[in-house]
Amino acid sequence: MDGTNDIKVLRTPDKRFDNLPGYPFAPNYVEVEARGIPAVRMHYVDAGPAGGPVVVLLHGQPTWSFMYRNVVRVLADSGMRVIAPDHIGYGRSDKLTDATAYTFRRHIDWVRGLVSGLDLREVTLVVQDWGGPIGLSVLAREADRFARVVATNTILHTCDPALAGRLTWAHHGVDDDRVMLQETLLDYVALYQRAPELNPSMFLDAVAGPLDADVLAAYDAPFPDSRYQAGLRQMTALIPLTRNDPGAAIGRETMAALAQWERPFLTAYSDADPPTRGWDKVFQEYVPGAQNQEHTTIAGAGHFIAEQKGEELAAVIAQFVSRSN
Repeated sequence: MDGTNDIKVLRTPDKRFDNLPGYPFAPNYVEVEARGIPAVRMHYVDAGPAGGPVVVLLHGQPTWSFMYRNVVRVLADSGMRVIAPDHIGYGRSDKLTDATAYTFRRHIDWVRGLVSGLDLREVTLVVQDWGGPIGLSVLAREADRFARVVATNTILHTCDPALAGRLTWAHHGVDDDRVMLQETLLDYVALYQRAPELNPSMFLDAVAGPLDADVLAAYDAPFPDSRYQAGLRQMTALIPLTRNDPGAAIGRETMAALAQWERPFLTAYSDADPPTRGWDKVFQEYVPGAQNQEHTTIAGAGHFIAEQKGEELAAVIAQFVSRSN
Protein backbone atom coordinates (compact mmCIF):
# COMPACT_ATOMS: atom_id res chain seq x y z
CA MET A 1 0.00 0.00 0.00
CA ASP A 2 1.99 2.93 -1.31
CA GLY A 3 -0.59 5.67 -1.08
CA THR A 4 -4.17 6.57 -0.33
CA ASN A 5 -5.19 5.95 -3.93
CA ASP A 6 -4.42 2.25 -3.44
CA ILE A 7 -7.01 1.81 -0.69
CA LYS A 8 -10.31 0.36 -1.82
CA VAL A 9 -13.44 1.12 0.19
CA LEU A 10 -16.67 -0.90 0.10
CA ARG A 11 -20.12 0.05 1.35
CA THR A 12 -22.58 -2.63 2.31
CA PRO A 13 -25.74 -2.27 0.18
CA ASP A 14 -28.50 -0.51 2.10
CA LYS A 15 -31.00 -3.28 1.37
CA ARG A 16 -29.00 -5.57 3.67
CA PHE A 17 -30.28 -3.46 6.58
CA ASP A 18 -33.96 -3.45 5.69
CA ASN A 19 -36.43 -4.58 8.37
CA LEU A 20 -33.92 -5.57 11.04
CA PRO A 21 -35.69 -6.74 14.21
CA GLY A 22 -35.88 -4.04 16.86
CA TYR A 23 -33.62 -1.70 14.88
CA PRO A 24 -35.82 0.95 13.21
CA PHE A 25 -33.19 3.69 13.37
CA ALA A 26 -32.51 5.94 10.39
CA PRO A 27 -28.86 5.96 9.28
CA ASN A 28 -26.58 8.92 9.99
CA TYR A 29 -23.05 9.42 8.70
CA VAL A 30 -19.98 11.49 9.49
CA GLU A 31 -16.70 11.68 7.60
CA VAL A 32 -13.72 10.66 9.73
CA GLU A 33 -10.00 10.65 9.03
CA ALA A 34 -6.91 8.78 10.14
CA ARG A 35 -3.31 9.30 9.13
CA GLY A 36 -2.45 7.60 5.84
CA ILE A 37 -6.08 6.83 5.00
CA PRO A 38 -8.51 8.89 2.91
CA ALA A 39 -11.60 10.16 4.71
CA VAL A 40 -14.15 7.41 5.22
CA ARG A 41 -17.79 7.36 6.20
CA MET A 42 -18.75 6.27 9.72
CA HIS A 43 -22.33 5.31 10.47
CA TYR A 44 -24.03 6.09 13.76
CA VAL A 45 -27.46 5.83 15.34
CA ASP A 46 -28.75 9.13 16.73
CA ALA A 47 -31.86 8.54 18.83
CA GLY A 48 -33.72 10.47 21.49
CA PRO A 49 -34.14 14.21 22.05
CA ALA A 50 -31.36 16.37 20.58
CA GLY A 51 -31.04 18.31 23.84
CA GLY A 52 -30.90 15.31 26.13
CA PRO A 53 -27.83 14.06 28.01
CA VAL A 54 -25.48 12.43 25.49
CA VAL A 55 -24.67 8.74 25.77
CA VAL A 56 -22.19 7.16 23.35
CA LEU A 57 -22.37 3.35 23.03
CA LEU A 58 -19.25 1.69 21.60
CA HIS A 59 -19.43 -1.91 20.42
CA GLY A 60 -16.63 -4.41 19.95
CA GLN A 61 -15.86 -7.37 17.73
CA PRO A 62 -17.65 -9.06 15.91
CA THR A 63 -20.77 -6.96 16.57
CA TRP A 64 -22.09 -3.59 15.45
CA SER A 65 -24.56 -1.01 16.77
CA PHE A 66 -27.39 -3.52 16.28
CA MET A 67 -26.26 -5.17 19.52
CA TYR A 68 -27.30 -2.04 21.44
CA ARG A 69 -30.80 -1.80 19.92
CA ASN A 70 -32.64 -2.38 23.21
CA VAL A 71 -30.25 -0.14 25.14
CA VAL A 72 -30.82 2.64 22.59
CA ARG A 73 -34.58 2.30 22.82
CA VAL A 74 -34.73 2.43 26.63
CA LEU A 75 -32.29 5.32 26.98
CA ALA A 76 -33.92 7.35 24.18
CA ASP A 77 -37.35 6.82 25.73
CA SER A 78 -35.95 8.11 29.04
CA GLY A 79 -34.94 11.40 27.42
CA MET A 80 -31.32 10.84 26.50
CA ARG A 81 -29.63 11.49 23.18
CA VAL A 82 -28.04 8.17 22.25
CA ILE A 83 -25.18 7.93 19.74
CA ALA A 84 -24.25 4.39 18.72
CA PRO A 85 -21.58 4.30 15.99
CA ASP A 86 -20.29 1.42 13.93
CA HIS A 87 -16.51 1.12 13.89
CA ILE A 88 -14.95 1.42 10.44
CA GLY A 89 -15.16 -2.07 8.94
CA TYR A 90 -18.41 -2.86 10.78
CA GLY A 91 -22.13 -2.28 10.45
CA ARG A 92 -23.12 0.40 7.97
CA SER A 93 -19.72 2.12 8.14
CA ASP A 94 -17.21 2.00 5.27
CA LYS A 95 -15.10 -1.12 4.93
CA LEU A 96 -11.48 -1.00 3.79
CA THR A 97 -10.55 -4.12 1.85
CA ASP A 98 -6.87 -4.08 2.89
CA ALA A 99 -6.59 -5.69 6.31
CA THR A 100 -3.32 -3.86 7.04
CA ALA A 101 -5.16 -0.53 6.75
CA TYR A 102 -6.79 -1.27 10.11
CA THR A 103 -4.66 -0.36 13.11
CA PHE A 104 -5.49 0.23 16.75
CA ARG A 105 -4.44 3.87 16.45
CA ARG A 106 -6.59 4.42 13.37
CA HIS A 107 -9.64 2.98 15.12
CA ILE A 108 -9.00 5.49 17.91
CA ASP A 109 -8.64 8.31 15.39
CA TRP A 110 -11.87 7.35 13.62
CA VAL A 111 -13.92 7.37 16.82
CA ARG A 112 -12.23 10.54 17.93
CA GLY A 113 -13.29 12.02 14.58
CA LEU A 114 -16.89 11.10 15.30
CA VAL A 115 -16.86 12.67 18.77
CA SER A 116 -15.21 15.88 17.58
CA GLY A 117 -17.07 15.97 14.26
CA LEU A 118 -20.43 15.88 16.05
CA ASP A 119 -19.02 18.17 18.77
CA LEU A 120 -20.28 15.87 21.51
CA ARG A 121 -19.85 17.17 25.06
CA GLU A 122 -20.64 16.00 28.59
CA VAL A 123 -20.65 12.50 27.16
CA THR A 124 -21.50 9.38 29.09
CA LEU A 125 -19.24 6.79 27.45
CA VAL A 126 -20.40 3.16 27.48
CA VAL A 127 -17.84 0.61 26.30
CA GLN A 128 -17.89 -3.15 25.70
CA ASP A 129 -15.20 -5.47 24.29
CA TRP A 130 -12.97 -3.50 21.85
CA GLY A 131 -15.14 -0.47 22.56
CA GLY A 132 -13.11 -0.15 25.78
CA PRO A 133 -9.55 0.00 24.41
CA ILE A 134 -10.73 2.29 21.61
CA GLY A 135 -13.18 4.46 23.52
CA LEU A 136 -11.10 4.87 26.65
CA SER A 137 -8.14 5.84 24.47
CA VAL A 138 -10.32 8.51 22.86
CA LEU A 139 -11.25 9.71 26.34
CA ALA A 140 -7.55 9.90 27.23
CA ARG A 141 -7.06 12.29 24.30
CA GLU A 142 -10.33 14.26 24.58
CA ALA A 143 -10.98 14.16 28.32
CA ASP A 144 -12.87 17.45 28.42
CA ARG A 145 -15.63 16.00 26.24
CA PHE A 146 -16.52 13.21 28.67
CA ALA A 147 -18.49 13.38 31.91
CA ARG A 148 -18.60 9.74 33.02
CA VAL A 149 -17.89 6.16 31.94
CA VAL A 150 -19.72 2.84 32.11
CA ALA A 151 -17.40 -0.10 31.44
CA THR A 152 -19.06 -3.42 30.70
CA ASN A 153 -17.22 -6.62 29.71
CA THR A 154 -14.14 -4.86 28.43
CA ILE A 155 -10.39 -4.77 29.07
CA LEU A 156 -7.32 -2.68 28.33
CA HIS A 157 -4.46 -4.31 26.48
CA THR A 158 -1.32 -3.55 28.49
CA CYS A 159 0.39 -6.93 29.15
CA ASP A 160 1.29 -5.46 32.53
CA PRO A 161 2.99 -8.02 34.82
CA ALA A 162 0.95 -6.58 37.70
CA LEU A 163 -2.14 -8.26 36.21
CA ALA A 164 -0.81 -11.70 37.16
CA GLY A 165 -3.36 -13.60 39.21
CA ARG A 166 -6.00 -10.92 38.82
CA LEU A 167 -7.68 -12.04 35.60
CA THR A 168 -9.54 -15.24 34.76
CA TRP A 169 -7.92 -15.23 31.31
CA ALA A 170 -4.16 -14.82 31.70
CA HIS A 171 -2.78 -11.95 29.63
CA HIS A 172 0.28 -10.42 31.26
CA GLY A 173 4.03 -10.11 31.14
CA VAL A 174 6.35 -12.35 33.15
CA ASP A 175 9.83 -11.15 34.17
CA ASP A 176 11.48 -9.06 31.46
CA ASP A 177 10.88 -11.04 28.28
CA ARG A 178 8.12 -13.61 28.73
CA VAL A 179 4.33 -13.50 28.64
CA MET A 180 1.54 -15.60 30.09
CA LEU A 181 -1.43 -15.95 27.74
CA GLN A 182 -4.66 -17.91 27.97
CA GLU A 183 -4.60 -20.71 25.42
CA THR A 184 -8.18 -19.95 24.39
CA LEU A 185 -7.19 -16.37 23.57
CA LEU A 186 -4.51 -17.60 21.19
CA ASP A 187 -6.96 -20.07 19.66
CA TYR A 188 -9.41 -17.23 19.07
CA VAL A 189 -6.82 -15.02 17.39
CA ALA A 190 -5.69 -17.90 15.17
CA LEU A 191 -9.24 -18.83 14.19
CA TYR A 192 -9.95 -15.35 12.84
CA GLN A 193 -6.85 -15.48 10.67
CA ARG A 194 -7.25 -19.04 9.39
CA ALA A 195 -10.97 -19.76 9.09
CA PRO A 196 -12.05 -19.86 5.43
CA GLU A 197 -15.41 -18.34 6.39
CA LEU A 198 -16.43 -16.03 9.23
CA ASN A 199 -19.97 -15.42 10.40
CA PRO A 200 -20.50 -13.17 13.43
CA SER A 201 -23.79 -14.94 14.05
CA MET A 202 -21.91 -18.14 14.90
CA PHE A 203 -20.14 -16.42 17.81
CA LEU A 204 -23.25 -14.59 18.99
CA ASP A 205 -25.34 -17.73 18.99
CA ALA A 206 -22.62 -19.72 20.77
CA VAL A 207 -22.18 -17.15 23.55
CA ALA A 208 -25.55 -15.37 23.78
CA GLY A 209 -27.89 -17.85 22.14
CA PRO A 210 -29.98 -19.48 21.13
CA LEU A 211 -31.00 -16.38 19.16
CA ASP A 212 -33.81 -16.00 16.65
CA ALA A 213 -32.92 -16.49 12.99
CA ASP A 214 -33.70 -12.86 12.10
CA VAL A 215 -31.40 -11.63 14.88
CA LEU A 216 -28.58 -13.87 13.69
CA ALA A 217 -29.09 -12.63 10.13
CA ALA A 218 -28.85 -9.04 11.37
CA TYR A 219 -25.42 -9.66 12.86
CA ASP A 220 -24.25 -11.03 9.51
CA ALA A 221 -25.92 -8.28 7.46
CA PRO A 222 -22.87 -5.97 7.21
CA PHE A 223 -20.82 -8.67 5.47
CA PRO A 224 -22.33 -9.84 2.15
CA ASP A 225 -19.14 -11.75 1.34
CA SER A 226 -15.51 -12.09 2.39
CA ARG A 227 -14.45 -8.88 0.61
CA TYR A 228 -16.22 -6.92 3.34
CA GLN A 229 -14.58 -8.78 6.23
CA ALA A 230 -11.01 -7.43 6.31
CA GLY A 231 -11.72 -5.30 9.37
CA LEU A 232 -13.62 -8.09 11.07
CA ARG A 233 -10.65 -10.44 10.68
CA GLN A 234 -7.96 -7.90 11.47
CA MET A 235 -9.31 -6.72 14.80
CA THR A 236 -8.30 -9.93 16.56
CA ALA A 237 -4.83 -9.63 15.02
CA LEU A 238 -4.59 -6.20 16.71
CA ILE A 239 -4.89 -7.71 20.20
CA PRO A 240 -1.49 -6.98 21.80
CA LEU A 241 0.02 -10.25 22.97
CA THR A 242 3.34 -8.83 24.21
CA ARG A 243 4.54 -5.68 25.92
CA ASN A 244 6.40 -4.76 22.73
CA ASP A 245 3.22 -4.48 20.67
CA PRO A 246 2.40 -0.83 19.79
CA GLY A 247 -1.15 -1.52 20.99
CA ALA A 248 0.17 -2.39 24.46
CA ALA A 249 1.94 0.97 24.55
CA ILE A 250 -1.35 2.67 23.72
CA GLY A 251 -3.03 0.66 26.47
CA ARG A 252 -0.46 1.76 29.02
CA GLU A 253 -0.87 5.40 27.98
CA THR A 254 -4.61 5.08 28.41
CA MET A 255 -4.26 3.42 31.81
CA ALA A 256 -2.00 6.27 32.89
CA ALA A 257 -4.70 8.74 31.85
CA LEU A 258 -7.35 6.75 33.72
CA ALA A 259 -5.18 6.94 36.83
CA GLN A 260 -5.96 10.68 36.76
CA TRP A 261 -9.68 10.30 35.89
CA GLU A 262 -11.72 11.61 38.83
CA ARG A 263 -15.11 11.85 37.13
CA PRO A 264 -17.60 9.01 37.74
CA PHE A 265 -16.54 5.61 36.42
CA LEU A 266 -18.90 2.64 36.83
CA THR A 267 -18.39 -1.06 36.09
CA ALA A 268 -21.39 -3.18 35.04
CA TYR A 269 -19.94 -6.53 34.03
CA SER A 270 -21.89 -9.75 33.55
CA ASP A 271 -21.43 -12.80 35.75
CA ALA A 272 -20.49 -15.23 32.96
CA ASP A 273 -17.70 -13.74 30.85
CA PRO A 274 -14.33 -15.37 31.62
CA PRO A 275 -12.39 -13.37 28.97
CA THR A 276 -13.00 -10.09 30.82
CA ARG A 277 -13.52 -11.31 34.39
CA GLY A 278 -11.24 -9.49 36.80
CA TRP A 279 -11.01 -6.29 34.80
CA ASP A 280 -13.94 -4.78 36.68
CA LYS A 281 -11.93 -5.03 39.90
CA VAL A 282 -8.83 -3.62 38.21
CA PHE A 283 -10.75 -0.56 37.05
CA GLN A 284 -12.46 -0.15 40.41
CA GLU A 285 -9.11 -0.04 42.19
CA TYR A 286 -7.12 1.89 39.59
CA VAL A 287 -9.47 4.70 38.48
CA PRO A 288 -10.07 7.43 41.09
CA GLY A 289 -13.54 8.11 39.68
CA ALA A 290 -14.52 4.49 40.34
CA GLN A 291 -14.16 4.93 44.09
CA ASN A 292 -17.43 4.79 46.06
CA GLN A 293 -19.53 4.06 42.96
CA GLU A 294 -22.44 1.60 43.03
CA HIS A 295 -20.74 -0.99 40.82
CA THR A 296 -22.94 -3.85 39.73
CA THR A 297 -22.80 -7.34 38.29
CA ILE A 298 -25.54 -8.25 35.82
CA ALA A 299 -26.61 -11.85 36.28
CA GLY A 300 -27.44 -14.31 33.53
CA ALA A 301 -25.34 -12.89 30.70
CA GLY A 302 -22.13 -13.73 28.92
CA HIS A 303 -19.81 -11.55 26.88
CA PHE A 304 -22.47 -9.88 24.71
CA ILE A 305 -24.27 -8.32 27.63
CA ALA A 306 -26.32 -5.83 25.58
CA GLU A 307 -27.75 -8.67 23.50
CA GLN A 308 -28.83 -10.75 26.47
CA LYS A 309 -29.62 -8.08 29.07
CA GLY A 310 -30.01 -4.87 27.08
CA GLU A 311 -32.90 -3.40 29.06
CA GLU A 312 -31.20 -4.16 32.37
CA LEU A 313 -27.95 -2.59 31.19
CA ALA A 314 -29.86 0.46 29.98
CA ALA A 315 -31.47 0.84 33.41
CA VAL A 316 -28.04 0.75 35.05
CA ILE A 317 -26.78 3.44 32.67
CA ALA A 318 -29.82 5.67 33.17
CA GLN A 319 -29.61 5.44 36.96
CA PHE A 320 -25.90 6.18 36.88
CA VAL A 321 -26.39 9.29 34.74
CA SER A 322 -29.21 10.48 36.97
CA ARG A 323 -27.39 10.14 40.26
CA SER A 324 -24.04 11.53 39.00
CA ASN A 325 -25.41 14.65 37.31
